[in-house]
Amino acid sequence: MKRLNSKSGCSVEVTLSVMGGTWKPIIIFKLMQRKLRFMELSREIPSVTQRMLTLQLRELEADGIVQRTVHAEVPPRVDYELTELGLSLAPVLKAMRAWGIRYAQQAEQREEAFAVCD
Repeated sequence: MKRLNSKSGCSVEVTLSVMGGTWKPIIIFKLMQRKLRFMELSREIPSVTQRMLTLQLRELEADGIVQRTVHAEVPPRVDYELTELGLSLAPVLKAMRAWGIRYAQQAEQREEAFAVCD
């Protein structure tokens, strides 16, 4: 688990230290839908490298957001799923998704308005 600066008292800083960055919110969002194996996650997020996906999953696991389950099979199977704590991020990510959709629509409208002036 990350060491947080308890003196700052900023809850936004705490949240961002756990789920901030480019890939963690996307990983969490994908795992909100269902349990996934590593290669399934990799296919769901094609722009992330396998190394970065591994690092981000390890950090999310260390922070108690993701649970990694290794099944004793040949070949070995590893599943990733959100913990109860990870699932509690669902409203935050759904709100971020809704905001992103609205922002993209407004950005498109702004671009169209500028295109008229060309």
